[in-house]
Amino acid sequence: MSGESLLTDGLDIALPACAERAWARRAIGLLQGDARRSADTHLIKPVFPGLTGLSVYLKDESTHPTGSLKHRLARSLVLYGICNGHIREGTTLVEASSGSTAVSEAYFARILHLPFIAVMPRTTSRQKIEAIERFGGQCHLVERSGEVYEAAQRIA
Repeated sequence: MSGESLLTDGLDIALPACAERAWARRAIGLLQGDARRSADTHLIKPVFPGLTGLSVYLKDESTHPTGSLKHRLARSLVLYGICNGHIREGTTLVEASSGSTAVSEAYFARILHLPFIAVMPRTTSRQKIEAIERFGGQCHLVERSGEVYEAAQRIA
């Protein structure tokens, strides 16, 4: 390792010392841009008549581009993979999922121009499958939920 690093949000992240370094820098920059755009999910303070002495705030995570509660998690997973050298230019991302995380991972794969395959049970909702496909991902459906991990390992 060359010892080169990137300072991001106060964290010093080591970058791979290879030809992939330039791609990793661009990818991290794209993910940081998404983080800045989605950092402002507003808190909503609904009014509940009869509820006194207690404030309730709701955070609307559906405002992310994917509409998924898993948007921030997926960004972190992809960033972790890049920073640790597991995700490089051209890497196919494979997720064993019930669909929610896969929607957001498909979004990030598209941003980074990476192929994405979600391995999910055939019972996954059509809405989730369409969302993954809308972001350019492919869906590999298995008959039983217990088969997703083995199928994902084979595909990966």
